[in-house]
Amino acid sequence: MAFIHLDIRCLYAIVIYTAFGSTLSSNAEIKVNPPQDFEIVDPGYLGYLYLQWQPPLFPDNCKECIVEYELKYRNIDSENWKTIITKNLHYKDGFDLNKGVEAKIHTLLQGQCTNGSEVQSSWSEATYWTSPQGDLETKVQDMNCIYYNWQYLLCSWNLGTGVHFDTNYNLFYWYEGLDHALQCTDYIKGNGKNIGCRFPYLESPDYKDFYICVNGSSKSQLIRPSYFIFQLQNIVKPLPPDYLSITVKNSEEINLKWNVPNGPIPPKCFIYEIKFTEDDTTWVTTTFENEIYVTRTSNQSQQLCFLVRSRMNIYCSDDGIWSEWSDTQCWRGGIRKEILLFFLTPFAFVLIFILLISCLLTSKHKALLKMVFHTKQEVFSHQETLC
Repeated sequence: MAFIHLDIRCLYAIVIYTAFGSTLSSNAEIKVNPPQDFEIVDPGYLGYLYLQWQPPLFPDNCKECIVEYELKYRNIDSENWKTIITKNLHYKDGFDLNKGVEAKIHTLLQGQCTNGSEVQSSWSEATYWTSPQGDLETKVQDMNCIYYNWQYLLCSWNLGTGVHFDTNYNLFYWYEGLDHALQCTDYIKGNGKNIGCRFPYLESPDYKDFYICVNGSSKSQLIRPSYFIFQLQNIVKPLPPDYLSITVKNSEEINLKWNVPNGPIPPKCFIYEIKFTEDDTTWVTTTFENEIYVTRTSNQSQQLCFLVRSRMNIYCSDDGIWSEWSDTQCWRGGIRKEILLFFLTPFAFVLIFILLISCLLTSKHKALLKMVFHTKQEVFSHQETLC
């Protein structure tokens, strides 16, 4: 019996080894190559780059497998990699060309040929740099772009430090939807130099990356180009609200109201900042509506004033620029008395003047009547004497 039990244990061991050992050995034998011809291509879109590759060489036993690619990329000074898993042979994204770009990719293999497990290749790597030229100080300084009222884009800059007198700058821009990068056609001038650009009407540029390159030229030195990426809805500066009104509902409640700024910005996209002053006390609050109710701190307060400014809210943009402040609107507690006095005072003077004239006319009329009466009496007396 001992020999029979031993034989059964040996048989189980042989079966298990045969099943799992063959699987392990088959997985160990499967190897996959990394993608071929991996490269980073610049199509001339000022930072929008193509990452592309070709399929790896596969052995015959891998044709039944699912093939995917894991792509990692970043600007060289960034701490974090962006990771994409795709079945395609290309990928596109925007990069800051002021810095270098690095990327790596490997093949992921799974399916029947790997018995359901995943097999990975080694990494294939690629880098990209724009050709550096000119000293860093020759780049434009203090670049500032504002999308006024979601209608007009204007960018301005200062000249680089240490540039020669013949240096001038040119601006190029691109966003998805344009066939190629375009140059500014309406430069802002300062002392004969380009120091800004007024952009033409832009068709559907919102909620996508907007790429700008400002480069320069000089006969005596090389000028370092500058690259910028932003989204226009994040640099919108609206118009200030107008037609402010302030209404004291009762002894405590005050209604502040204003019109939504004119332009293409939807009303739901605004946030407002209100600066409210009651006599000598000022406080600031925000609201998403173009109306707010506040509580009067004292029934004896004689002056209430407020002003408002607007900005894009978090539901329509990641950031924004506050508008200028509106004109100030005020309410004064004694204003009715002042208005009453303003109208009654001249009316009282007019009334007094009319009464004086009436009295003078009346007195003159009485005197005239007396003269007529005395004259008639003298005439009658003279007639009686003659008779």
